[in-house]
Amino acid sequence: MVETISQEISTEALRNGDRAEFAKMVDAYSAPIYRLGLRMLGNEQDAEDVLQNTFISALTHLPSFEGRSSVLTWLYRIAVNEALMILRRGKPEVSIDDTESSDENENIHPTQFIDWGALPEDELLSAEGKQALDHAIQNLPENLRMVFLLRDIQDLSIKDTADTLNLTEANVKVRLLRARLMLREQLSYYYGERMKKEKSNG
Repeated sequence: MVETISQEISTEALRNGDRAEFAKMVDAYSAPIYRLGLRMLGNEQDAEDVLQNTFISALTHLPSFEGRSSVLTWLYRIAVNEALMILRRGKPEVSIDDTESSDENENIHPTQFIDWGALPEDELLSAEGKQALDHAIQNLPENLRMVFLLRDIQDLSIKDTADTLNLTEANVKVRLLRARLMLREQLSYYYGERMKKEKSNG
C-alpha cells in the first residue's frame, strides 16, 4: 500500500513547492514515520517530535531532493537522524556507525532456543506475546534495532535499509542476522518460562 502511494506522489511537484503534493505526502507517510519513531524511542511524545521534525526538515530540503531514492526512504533517513538526536541527549555514545569489520567478524552464540512450533498460534499473536516482542526489540543495541525496524517492521528492502542508514547491503544483512538471533534468544527465554508454567498448571 505504501509503495503504491509512493508511486503516485510526484517528486517534481514536491521540489517545485506544490503545497497539495506536500500535504499528500504528509497524509501518506505520517503513520509509518510515527511508528518508526515510537519503536525506536518507546515514547509517544518523542515519536510525535520525530514526526513533526521529519516533515519540517523535509520541507526545508525538498528543493535539493534529487529523487535517487524513494520519497519514503528519504523520509526514513531524516526520521532516523531525528530519532538519533533525541537518543543522544541522554546517551551521547549512541551510534549506528560501527565498523563493518566488527559486524562481519563477530561470532554469535545464542544460549537458549526453544521450538516455537510447540506453542499455539494464538499465544504467539496474543497481546502479551506482542508486548514481549516490543520489549525484546527495545532491548536490542541501537545499531541492530534500527536495521531490524526498517527491514522487518517497516518492510524496507535490504537496499533501501542500507541507503537509509548509510551502510552497505552486506553490513545490513549481518546486522539483521544478529538482531534476529538476539530477538529469538530473548523470546525463547520468555516463551520457555510460559511453557514451564503451562506444564506446571496442567
